[in-house]
Amino acid sequence: MLFSKAIVRKPGSNFCEGITTAHLGKPDYKKALKQHAEYINALEKCNVAVTILPPHPQFPDSVFVEDTAVVTEKCAVVCRPGAQSRQGEEQSIEKVLSTYNHTIEHITPPGTLEGGDVLRAEDHFYIGLSSRTNKGGAEQLIEILVKYGYSGSSVSLKHLLHLKTGIAYIGRGVFLVAGELIHHPEFISQDHISVEDKEAYAANAIAVNDSVLIPAGFPSTRKKIESAGFPVIEIDVSEFQKMDGGLSCLSLRF
Repeated sequence: MLFSKAIVRKPGSNFCEGITTAHLGKPDYKKALKQHAEYINALEKCNVAVTILPPHPQFPDSVFVEDTAVVTEKCAVVCRPGAQSRQGEEQSIEKVLSTYNHTIEHITPPGTLEGGDVLRAEDHFYIGLSSRTNKGGAEQLIEILVKYGYSGSSVSLKHLLHLKTGIAYIGRGVFLVAGELIHHPEFISQDHISVEDKEAYAANAIAVNDSVLIPAGFPSTRKKIESAGFPVIEIDVSEFQKMDGGLSCLSLRF
């Protein structure tokens, strides 16, 4: 995907107080700051101008800025997080997005939608129905997208936290797919790279211009992506993995 801009938010000192089901231990805050800086550096190496927002201590999970909005070249949709402790994060993001002259749309109650459940593949958007995104939120987003010339469809999830926990679109019609999504009717006929169960975390990758960014430490997945002809950049995000976060979660890219 071609991007020129990204928005990130630094993790706050209470980052470790956020929501997690990972059972991987408490994150090291200093290490998280270093990894976050390396993530920003990788985006900049891909010719993306990065806006860095300060920590938002009221919301420990706010480093996962992707969940607050869905941004396209035609509009920005401000989300309504499904996690109650995160409702309110989106307000400060709306102020930032308005500076880019985007047309702003909103997901309204009782709909819920988190950006981690929204996967764009060219001009089609797949929307995961999860514990964070409900049918009402997905339907609202599809209605908005159609208005701007895009299309969308819902994907029911059984186990994944977010849709993009188990899938990435890396360009040229190719998907990176793990777990329950490998044989999902929406994706089984698509050109895809299957991620082994032991490397499932690597399915949360992001295509940025000519490169695919993947989490460090998953050699089989890296080899498959490179064999398909995509340049790969590895980034260590171990401290964010401990808080149920991945590469896509850490930025809004547009």
